[in-house]
Amino acid sequence: MATSFLTAIKKHFGDGHYPGDEYGGAGGTVGSGLPSGSPGNFMFATGIECSYPTIDHGRTRRDLLAECDHYNRYQEDLGLVREMGLKVLRYGLPYYRIQRGPNDYDWEFADLAMAEMQRLGITPILDLMHFGVPDWLGNFQNPELPVHFAHYCGAVAERYPWVRYYTPVNEIYVSAKLSAMDGLWNEQLRDERAFVTALKNLVAASIMGNQQIALHRPDCVIVQSESAEYTHELRTERTPRIQLDNKLRFLALDLLYAHHPDGEVARFVRDNGLTDKEYDWFMAGEPPGYQIMGNDYYGRNERIILPYGDVITSMDVMGWYHITYEYFRRYSKPVMHTETNTFDAADAPVWLWKQWVNVLQMRKSGVPVLGFTWYSLIDKVDWNIGLSRKEGTVNACGLFDLNRKPRPVAEAYRQLLQEYGQITIVPHGELFEQTTRSATLKVEI
Repeated sequence: MATSFLTAIKKHFGDGHYPGDEYGGAGGTVGSGLPSGSPGNFMFATGIECSYPTIDHGRTRRDLLAECDHYNRYQEDLGLVREMGLKVLRYGLPYYRIQRGPNDYDWEFADLAMAEMQRLGITPILDLMHFGVPDWLGNFQNPELPVHFAHYCGAVAERYPWVRYYTPVNEIYVSAKLSAMDGLWNEQLRDERAFVTALKNLVAASIMGNQQIALHRPDCVIVQSESAEYTHELRTERTPRIQLDNKLRFLALDLLYAHHPDGEVARFVRDNGLTDKEYDWFMAGEPPGYQIMGNDYYGRNERIILPYGDVITSMDVMGWYHITYEYFRRYSKPVMHTETNTFDAADAPVWLWKQWVNVLQMRKSGVPVLGFTWYSLIDKVDWNIGLSRKEGTVNACGLFDLNRKPRPVAEAYRQLLQEYGQITIVPHGELFEQTTRSATLKVEI
């Protein structure tokens, strides 16, 4: 019988645990254990709900940081983040309270919260505009918004130079749609031209804010949180408006990332006030820094329209993976699952695991996924009606309830972190760690 190569190896090197294995190979790790915060770590996160749109035609401000008592319990809330074993937090400073006027800032609460995050070793992804603006700026129809917001972003980056990760404007498409097309927030209009105005002002604000952040942090990482939407129309004869809406969901990112939109969409925005000069300005190039495409997904993001017009929530027919992969093919950006939850506390652990399966599937497809976020840390209020009225209904979607007691999903998330907490951003990702080098210009080749 021929001698096996194993005989020769064992004779010269022994029976396993060979010298050198500690640098990889059989001595490697599967990535289990709580997140370590190393540069190559996948970014497991939660977020603190911070929406602050106005309703009642500007008379009422919905400030979820206040309604969920975060201003009084911020130390306790940030302590819960650390207790969960999480290193990353999507965190929204209350923009409308900080920028009191041009070059006039009130940093009192922001300084306290940011100092506590720094003390606890939490990495914030700072959310600088979340569905609202200061009263003195009016609403998203104001063409001065990009200028004043850019100054604010620069002031934040200068005041907190240790922060690297930012979401300048959260969910641009949703902000514009609910404020100017659906009539729920802020300007409360129902008009296509108002929608385009809001959207272009918000994208411009994001771009100019990004520019000011990059002046202070050339290595900034911009995590653009945007809703992953889709409507299934179950009719043999399609409705033109619904088909257009399935294209408009890309519009905010098209303008942000200098991607020429579909011809029908280009005609729609020009018919509704986007000038050729404005269009050329958006198409000149994408913003500076490292750009991450964050996609938010809730079951209610995906809808089915039945033959007679009834609308039902489809809950994961395509799911985060299939919808986000569509966005990835369009923009070729690394992705992050930036928001998810469900309002049923009993179903939340299953929803968490289903979303994680989507993330794993995306990784298997070879797409770089930066991180995952359960949103939010504590329960929300009135999101079942889109904050359109002050009813005080508690949405049981948090890792913790409003008394800061854990919900079942908190234990499920801990299990997920224990199993996967030290995986790399991409498989074999030791080659692709996040560095502190300044970003360089990206061009198509």
